[in-house]
Amino acid sequence: MDKHEMFMRKALEEAHLAEEEGEIPVGAVVVCKGRVIARAHNQTERLNDVTAHAEMLAITSAASLLGGKYLNDCTLYVTLEPCVMCGGALAWAQIGELVYGAADPHRGYARLSPSVLHPKTNVVAGVLDDECGELVKSFFARKR
Repeated sequence: MDKHEMFMRKALEEAHLAEEEGEIPVGAVVVCKGRVIARAHNQTERLNDVTAHAEMLAITSAASLLGGKYLNDCTLYVTLEPCVMCGGALAWAQIGELVYGAADPHRGYARLSPSVLHPKTNVVAGVLDDECGELVKSFFARKR
């Protein structure tokens, strides 16, 4: 298993926690120098906060741990393509690399605002995309 798959599996663990809590199952981890320094999952329902996406919470946690707002030496792994809001936050944090699982054709940044990320951010898409995508699809199928 390569490093991207290994860390995406950790993000998937977070997504499963979100699902257990009745949240949209999206999970994220921030990795710096080969180790996970932050992990989070969606908490919009729990916190009654539309900005409490996994990415936003992971960014805040990582920045707090590192003692600075820039994450240019870090990689964010997230199970679903970030929305424009999260993409903007990743740009402000100057994240070094973004790795995501499933594409979000409805609200993903790549379709709505492809230039929102910091120009130096490396993007890797589609890591464990079937598994990540199925988790979200099955969640919404149960809701309907």
